[in-house]
Order: sequence, then C-alpha cells, then structure tokens
Amino acid sequence: MPQPPEPAALYPDVAAAGSLAAALRAVADGALDDVPLTSPDDEPLLAASTGSVPPRREPLRVTASPYARTWSVGADDRILGLPVLRGATDDLAQVARAVRAWHDGASPDDVRAAAPFARPTGRFELAEPDPGLLVESEWSQLRTEAAELNTLWAHAHRDLVEAAHAAPEFRALYPFTSHWALRFSSATRPLLDVVGPVLWCTGEGGFKVARVMSEDAREFRTAEEAVAAALTLLPDGIGPVRYGEMPQPG
Repeated sequence: MPQPPEPAALYPDVAAAGSLAAALRAVADGALDDVPLTSPDDEPLLAASTGSVPPRREPLRVTASPYARTWSVGADDRILGLPVLRGATDDLAQVARAVRAWHDGASPDDVRAAAPFARPTGRFELAEPDPGLLVESEWSQLRTEAAELNTLWAHAHRDLVEAAHAAPEFRALYPFTSHWALRFSSATRPLLDVVGPVLWCTGEGGFKVARVMSEDAREFRTAEEAVAAALTLLPDGIGPVRYGEMPQPG
C-alpha cells in the first residue's frame, strides 16, 4: 500500500486551523462555539470528537482519511458499542452540522436531516441492557442494512431478512449475520448463544437452509419457503432471550 501524504498537504485548511476540532469550529461560523469538541494530541489534524447533552450517549467521532480528503463520522450505542450512526463526506460544513445535532441530542434520523451523509444504522440508543429491546434493535439494524444494500444479491438478502422477521419464532430471537448468512441466538451480544438453523441466499435467485454451515443445505425457491423449513430446525424450549453478559474474571 502506498504511503499516505502528509496530513498537512491533504488538509491544509485543517493544518492552518491547528486541529480538526478547530477547523470544524471555523467552518461552522460560531455554531459550535459552545460544543465541547476536541482533537487528540497525537493526531490533531485527523480526528475529533464531541460529547452530547443527553448523558446516555457515546461521543460522536470524526475521522479524516489519511489517503483522500474525506471525513467519516461514527457513534455507537452505550450498551454493546455497536454503531448507531455512520457516514462519510468531503464536505466539512456537513460534518459540523452533524456534530451540532448530535451534541444537542437529536435522534439519528434528525442528525441525518441536518447532515444527509450521516446514516442511522437502525439500532436503538438504550440506557439499560434490556434483552427484548436489544433484540428489536438488532432486527431494526438488519432490516435497515438489507434495505440499503447495493449488490447483485441485495434483493434476495432483503427478502430473506423480511421473511425471517415476519416469523414470530425468529423475531423473538437475537439475529446476526456471518458472511451474510442469517443466524440466531438465545442471548444478545456480547456473549451469543447460537441456536437453530442458518439461512442464506445463493446469489443465483435461490435460498439455502442448514443446521450448520458445514452441513449439506436444502435449497428453496423463495425466502418464505426457506424460512418455513428453517422453523422446523428450531429446538424446543428456547425461552426468552437473555442478556449475553460476559463472565466476570475470577
């Protein structure tokens, strides 16, 4: 991989301001003067972060690409550290608007309204590790991701996610994907307890179902047929999803 240019060469305006935080304040023309926006001492031209008025929120991170003049933003949920907002743009003024909205407590959808490059992932911002809400949050993320996919097999993957979500038995479990295969757990992250089948689209218009990825899979024509077959592979007595808490040392 080629060596990146010097940050000052790629971002001369940021270098002139002294830091990415200072450059964001400058481009915002006073709109960020009361926002606690800082850049780290070790890479002041390439990173910045801000807190938020609501105490339940994690900071919004702003990161400059070392290879191209682009800024990315990202914010995670407080419970599992998974993304609730992300996006990239070459417009620093839009980044400043996202910073302002996030700091003021705007929802991810409202941050996007203020700065259209910032995309909500669909996950919820939760104050407590509620297993039921974490299940709903992860389904929301999977459906949002599927709706935004731009691949040759995007439509089939979207059909599979929606068909699985329509089944109450699967909707009650914590969903996740591995190499785009849909799987389920009886515990949330961070410590999953994988149960039941694995489902995936073939990329050629069909769908496959197996107990495990290494097993010979059955193939189906529609997502609904695949989900119906997968339901027969669910074990009995799974019970309500629990929070997958990591064991404490000692």
